Amino acid sequence: MSVPAISIEQVTKQYGDLQALCGVSLEVRQGEFFGLLGPNGAGKTTLISALSGLVRPTSGRLAVMGHDVVRDYRNARRQLGVVPQELVFDPFFSVRELLRIQSGYFGIARNDDWIDEILDHLDLLSKADANMRALSGGMKRRVLVAQALVHRPPVIVLDEPTAGVDVELRQGLWQFIRKLNQDGHTIVLTTHYLEEAETLCGRIAMLKGGRVVALERTRALLERFATHTLSVRLANAAVAAELGGCVRDDGWIDFGFETYADVERLLARLREAGAGIEELRLGEPDLEEVFVEVMSRA
Repeated sequence: MSVPAISIEQVTKQYGDLQALCGVSLEVRQGEFFGLLGPNGAGKTTLISALSGLVRPTSGRLAVMGHDVVRDYRNARRQLGVVPQELVFDPFFSVRELLRIQSGYFGIARNDDWIDEILDHLDLLSKADANMRALSGGMKRRVLVAQALVHRPPVIVLDEPTAGVDVELRQGLWQFIRKLNQDGHTIVLTTHYLEEAETLCGRIAMLKGGRVVALERTRALLERFATHTLSVRLANAAVAAELGGCVRDDGWIDFGFETYADVERLLARLREAGAGIEELRLGEPDLEEVFVEVMSRA
């Protein structure tokens, strides 16, 4: 049986009186597209920093592809590529020079063919010789992704990779990341764009207050916590409250349901009450609804 891409066992991190991580345990399998979600201050970035060796945990164990992050740091770090949330860059080099230097950190020389391939996929070839200071915020974020990939790591961690990125670039970036995942790379994503996590991630862990409060397949989370919604506009909206509907500010009235058989019963009750259905639409459960529910319960 193959080792997990990432193994985290009872990890805690204390900063003075602040407990940033409180016994976090989870595993990410090789080849997974895994989501790590939580509100600001939940401990996501601290966990990623511990995984990449930038922060030493107070207790517990972390490993990347079987290599202990503390005891076998060099090999663990070679297995991992991290795209940080902050735009950190050296202002004195061009994009290509920066990626050559990054390759050198991992003992890799004459890496230009792979660098060109990365730049092409990230639509950065035209900026290869531009100074980092001359790039837009979105371009700089693309360079951070390129830096994380120069040593061809099997595990890639993306910490808010599309923050401040325009829609076109976001689509192109995800197309490239999907290809990496299809080629066998393990992807771990943190994002505040929950529709991204819902679309891309097969499994999701949710953190709150330094603890894992949910860890399941994305589809299972949606089925367990979220409800479908029947939304209607009625000629006689007064009957909505009697039937348990929630009237929104825009005039639509929402009825929650669990199975599609419930829809038939709801429509029958609306007809019997003389509500007069003018418009109707069905809403699928979404991850934002699940996230709010899980956080409120936690």
